[in-house]
Amino acid sequence: MAKKVNIGLVQMSCTADVDANRQKAIERVREAAAKGAQIVCLQELFTSLYFCDVEDHHNFTLAEPIPGPSTDQLSAVARECGVVIIASLFEKRAQGLYHNTTAVLDADGTYLGKYRKMHIPDDPGYYEKFYFTPGDLGYKVFDTKYARIGVLICWDQWYPEAARITALMGAEILFYPTAIGWDTNEPDSAQNEEQYNAWQMIQRSHAIANGVHVVAVNRVGREADQQFWGGSFVANPFGSLLYLAPHDQEVVHVQEVDLELSDKYRTTWPYFRDRRIDSYQPITKRYIDE
Repeated sequence: MAKKVNIGLVQMSCTADVDANRQKAIERVREAAAKGAQIVCLQELFTSLYFCDVEDHHNFTLAEPIPGPSTDQLSAVARECGVVIIASLFEKRAQGLYHNTTAVLDADGTYLGKYRKMHIPDDPGYYEKFYFTPGDLGYKVFDTKYARIGVLICWDQWYPEAARITALMGAEILFYPTAIGWDTNEPDSAQNEEQYNAWQMIQRSHAIANGVHVVAVNRVGREADQQFWGGSFVANPFGSLLYLAPHDQEVVHVQEVDLELSDKYRTTWPYFRDRRIDSYQPITKRYIDE
């Protein structure tokens, strides 16, 4: 029997009003559930504007404990709607210690745990090292009512090692809550297109290499000098797009995926079978120069 799961993607814009953003996300989760979603993924740091475009100590006031206020509200919604919720939040772990963290809430409202973003960027418009300590929980999978899922966050999506390890832990779907866009001061439209294509392509390659569905959920809209490019998508275990969101619209989409396809693709293209784990030790070096 095929194991089919309905995945809800919430691609939305945000404002400076945290309560309004949280309520908007809750309404979108309910909308996705009404459309049949069983697992709903929200975008990265959905309760606020993407504040990492500047280094400002005031932004630390946006952080909250996990579990905390947001997970409490979302747990009630998960229980009400019977859906799993993947919620990306700014975690205050202790005074002076913060993480970019995603909480997972099961369909009965149970808090299943959290994943802390492992790879932290520091680039123009993405000054995340100012705010976030790298994750120390390792890579995580969560056994939800509907599937065993793996969660990674934004910059993690460029690292095949993160996807591989999470898949090797038994993840049936890889989810990537994301906040990424174009610099509005960039005059070269070809460069913008190339950046977006690379972002999509690297994640589709994780689907192929690991034989799992990949779900990327990005924000949309203009914030300061960033034009978040939306483009959320679902790829099957061979990288084919099952759904692609527009660049300029808020979207609540529900996509059915068949988890049994992983077995089909992994037996037809047996990358896991042919891995030479005895030869991979050099990957633990920063650079192989001697």
